[in-house]
Amino acid sequence: MSKAAALPDGIVDLVVVGAGPVGTSLAILAVKRGFSTVLIDARDPSAVPATDTRTFAIVRGSWRLLGATGIHPLLDGVTEPLNGLEAVDGGSHAFGAPSVIFANEDLPEDAAGEPLGQMVPAAELQAALDEVTGKTEGLTWLRGARFTGIKTGPASATLTLEDGSRIETRLVAACDGVNSSVRTALGIPTEGRDYGKSVFAANVKLSEPHGGIARQLFTPEGPFATLPMPDNRANLAWYMKRGAAEALAKLPVAEIEAELNDRFAGFAGAMAIDGPVTAYPLRMQLATAMTGPRTALLGDAAHRINPLAGQGLNLGIKDVGALIDVMVEARDVGLDPGADTALERYQQWRRFDANGMALFMDVLDRAFSNDNAVLKPLRGLAMIAASKIGPLRRAMARQASADQAHLPSLMR
Repeated sequence: MSKAAALPDGIVDLVVVGAGPVGTSLAILAVKRGFSTVLIDARDPSAVPATDTRTFAIVRGSWRLLGATGIHPLLDGVTEPLNGLEAVDGGSHAFGAPSVIFANEDLPEDAAGEPLGQMVPAAELQAALDEVTGKTEGLTWLRGARFTGIKTGPASATLTLEDGSRIETRLVAACDGVNSSVRTALGIPTEGRDYGKSVFAANVKLSEPHGGIARQLFTPEGPFATLPMPDNRANLAWYMKRGAAEALAKLPVAEIEAELNDRFAGFAGAMAIDGPVTAYPLRMQLATAMTGPRTALLGDAAHRINPLAGQGLNLGIKDVGALIDVMVEARDVGLDPGADTALERYQQWRRFDANGMALFMDVLDRAFSNDNAVLKPLRGLAMIAASKIGPLRRAMARQASADQAHLPSLMR
């Protein structure tokens, strides 16, 4: 459905602002649960999508939720099973340092045989969700539409779009990213830190088999990670000082490959650039509240965290699952989905987890991105303990893969 289609008559249950993976999956699942839903998508439907070199580590619980949208068959052949996670404290490039690893066998057996997770290219994930969105009956998809304002009242909220049209709804889901216009309109402030670093990102062909293992080397300047992709390729993320990553991304491919292999061939084997490269600044930003009047914040609108362990999108998917459960619970007791009690339940469920993960990633970055003579032996002992103590290793695996009983129902 395009923006030219008629807006729904009367009040709707949910308006989702933002059509990235978090917003589209929420809109699809809300309609499947019987909620009248409008998806506001600011992307120009006639424009060629921008190149996106990212690959998401979609952990087991998140993959289950995405499966409920119906996108799994559309991603056949483009995903790579994530079979394990490994971290190496390289210090001053001492590649033989102790490592911590957990793998599929550290998780409870899954009925569908799912591994720790799936590596999914960002562009293909978005394309699959868009295809399902277009086929979901009852979902009003306003393409090329921009949110400009919100007015909230005791029983509903009214959203204004750039063309002057208005939509009345019981609940607004702000899924419009780190610079959320909905969050700004509600006056919800943010807090966080700029790391003074950027991440150089690219896809590479590997000379050595990756075995489905995501590997991360901690160096004094920051982590260097390789995430497995099909055909023995990897998506790499190299944390560098602000400006260095941007400068590297502008070099000719031959020079980039020479720098990569000079620094990291001993860790990852020889690498060859496979496609475009990019660089982006590293920041942590947390909204001081995950709800406002008749509004819930999800994904990057609520929390942009250090991507150290690939948990950013997974936190957003947890937000989706939690909000769906909260909406259904509210309806079951006769409340509307934007009622204060429902929103308070959502905030209590999600804020501690999201902020806790953000702070944990921040601590890891501070602890490992240095060559401190005192911290280094302590880091080594912690990593050895994590890899050798079975209950701890299994607990880490369950936390990392979002395979726990207290999670939203669609993730269990």
